[in-house]
Amino acid sequence: MSTVENKQDYWSYVKRQFKKNKRAVFSAWLVTILLLIAIFADFIANEKPLVFKNETGWHFPIIKNYGVQLGIAKWPTDWPSGRWNSNDYDQAFFAPIPYSPNTQDLNNAQYASPFETQDVASIRWRHWLGTEVLGRDILSTMIHGTRIAFMVGLVSMTLATIIGILLGALAGYFGDDRLKFSRATLLWIILLILPTYFYAFQSRMHLWSNAISESFLKFLFQLFVSVLILFGFIFLARTLSIPFKKIPWLQPKVNIPVDIIVQRMIEISVSIPSLFLIIAIVAIAKPSIFLVMAVIGLTSWTEIARFIRAELLKVRSLEYIEAARALGFSQTRIIFKHAIPNAVSPVLIAVAFGIASAILIESFLSFIGIGIPPEVLTWGKLLSLSRSAPWWFAIAPGFAIFLLVTLFNLLGEGLTDAMDPRQKK
Repeated sequence: MSTVENKQDYWSYVKRQFKKNKRAVFSAWLVTILLLIAIFADFIANEKPLVFKNETGWHFPIIKNYGVQLGIAKWPTDWPSGRWNSNDYDQAFFAPIPYSPNTQDLNNAQYASPFETQDVASIRWRHWLGTEVLGRDILSTMIHGTRIAFMVGLVSMTLATIIGILLGALAGYFGDDRLKFSRATLLWIILLILPTYFYAFQSRMHLWSNAISESFLKFLFQLFVSVLILFGFIFLARTLSIPFKKIPWLQPKVNIPVDIIVQRMIEISVSIPSLFLIIAIVAIAKPSIFLVMAVIGLTSWTEIARFIRAELLKVRSLEYIEAARALGFSQTRIIFKHAIPNAVSPVLIAVAFGIASAILIESFLSFIGIGIPPEVLTWGKLLSLSRSAPWWFAIAPGFAIFLLVTLFNLLGEGLTDAMDPRQKK
């Protein structure tokens, strides 16, 4: 049976086993529903109309707002200004909940209760979960907070997964004796390592800081540029070493103990309390939700690296890897096309638990008021505000945090059971 068929059979088995776990399946459905709410939050709760028509034609403010946030569009001067719901339109269609997270209803400020009479024109304008002290709608904040929670969990764990897979794959595949560099190449790498670090990271810190405070896309671009500089210096080191390889003493190849280096990096990272490190970084930096995502991701890769390393130690000696080497495939192709795809399944378990952990960390940081801009209302910040609010104020954010973290933990347990060969009968 071919490797592809074995892989298909394995994932079919995992799918069958996962479906047997009713709690995990129910959790998957609920997570999907919450994810859809997060994606379409602007279309569910927004003071702007979904679409409106005036003398200049049909317009789509919410779609336009995405372009404005990305910096690729500007608000037209002939559009309505001020409170969107008080403008006269020829035709307009609003979201089911006509409030944005920062919309203030001064007539219902000072914690309007969801259980009491509210000063609203009709039931359509009712605040179904009440308001906070400034009159901002809690239900709208909860819906948009779902997007923030998913963004923090998914983005931070995507970053952690990339780092963990790369470092874990290098450690597991090469070990301590499979990666070799000539003495000439190693000498140039040692000489260029400090300039590489300075130009790729240290000198660009202010660019990272400015980018991460503006948008996550700009931060990713700056990170991509730093990675290009890093690989550029590695290519430069290999190029400069070519003429030096003619010197007999610089010709022999030297083993690079990749596994030991990565394991020491993991031990150092684990020995530092990640929560205190995150608090220290976000406390001294400019508040930004993107910074919180990046810091959580940069401190959550160790478990993923351990999983990948352990799997690669087994995979690297299998027949199809030996066949790929015999056919003369490059090490890069073998690692990324053959080794990692067949060793990545345990990472899904770590990612599921990691997302739950990231959501808890973000909620904690919001609760203590560190790292999150004051204008951004998250579930954790709502929970923090409840300390000086009526009793009902804490129910929605507290239950939301508990629910989402529990769902991802149940997903992780379901994946653990489904991928456990001992469950197979």
